[in-house]
Amino acid sequence: MFEHQRDAMVRQQISGRGIASPRILEAFTRVERHLFVSEALWHQAYGDWPLPIGGGQTISQPYMVALMTDLLNLEGTETVLEIGTGSGYQTAILCFLSKRVYSIERDANLSQTASRNLKNANISNFVLIVGDGTLGWNRYAPFDRIIVTAGAPSVPPSLLSQLKENGRMIIPVGNRESQDILIIDKLPDGNKEELTCPCRFVPLVGKEGWSD
Repeated sequence: MFEHQRDAMVRQQISGRGIASPRILEAFTRVERHLFVSEALWHQAYGDWPLPIGGGQTISQPYMVALMTDLLNLEGTETVLEIGTGSGYQTAILCFLSKRVYSIERDANLSQTASRNLKNANISNFVLIVGDGTLGWNRYAPFDRIIVTAGAPSVPPSLLSQLKENGRMIIPVGNRESQDILIIDKLPDGNKEELTCPCRFVPLVGKEGWSD
């Protein structure tokens, strides 16, 4: 279902904007995005825009999901911590490209929906929890990669402490209205940081993020 729309999305929105990794393009071809939005929005699922998923949250524009995934430099052997499960679409892409994904969502209803969506998509290499994503998930730390899918005022110290040496974190940092994607490489002789493109995500709410 929606194969032509999905192929067009990959060709025009992702490959057409410079994402060249064959593994990433395959992931976006294989993962059915419409399974991660309500059935009423299926006809919009492959459009070049974010969509509401409930709880004041959105499923990000496909290109933004692809860009942040590309920046992670996944090879397939990594354990990934995702902050902000949402409806599970980014989780699904990460599962396709890594060994295992641990994902935290503060909204219990969304987490339940994401679990159902991922199972409907025949994806199993994930663990979900409801909690404060700004504090990370010490039980499974350290992580090879960390991706934050909400805008933070600054980098949460707990997340940085749970990143492996030689690991990488991708996080939008800025104010509540606009952010820039920050890449952090945790190197033996200190962290290397690089600001990339502007973006706009919902606020990262939590003890080490924005207040409610």
